[in-house]
Amino acid sequence: MSQIVVVYHSGYGHTQRVAQQVADGANAQLLAIDAEGNLPEGGWETLNAADAIIFGTPTYMGGPSWQFKKFADASSKAWFSRAWQDKVFGGFTNSASLSGDKQVTLIALQTLASQHGGVWVSLGMLPSNSKAATRSDVNNLGGSVGLLVQSPSDASVAEIPQGDLDTAKLYGKRVADITARLKG
Repeated sequence: MSQIVVVYHSGYGHTQRVAQQVADGANAQLLAIDAEGNLPEGGWETLNAADAIIFGTPTYMGGPSWQFKKFADASSKAWFSRAWQDKVFGGFTNSASLSGDKQVTLIALQTLASQHGGVWVSLGMLPSNSKAATRSDVNNLGGSVGLLVQSPSDASVAEIPQGDLDTAKLYGKRVADITARLKG
């Protein structure tokens, strides 16, 4: 069985709920980046031992949260030693707006994975973009690089659209399936 870690920062709990859905789909371990941008004790060792790493961050002001960026910058130690070379990677982001420049954040996550020499897993789903589509449909936001989630600014953690949560679980499963194929 593959060891998969979802490493994420969540400012208000919405991204944490999405991380849990991704982890459920991937049968993965959650690893939270705290409010100061740090991992818990043993976090770097957990990531180094993983077969796959899934990044998660809210999109704030058109990019990852500063806490996630601090983590990304600190990963340069793993970069120097190529500790994450050939690992499988994926990523997701959440913002209050339907677009909210989430694509920029996903590209930053994909670039981080590529700098580490990783193999990126796309969302792999067609968008739900017909007139009949609703926010309950999977991939209603039309992502392809990774998972996109929208949580209205006045919505509680319990109000994330079901289609986004279902997409998150399916994406986690896709990362796990591809990791198992590459590992096998």
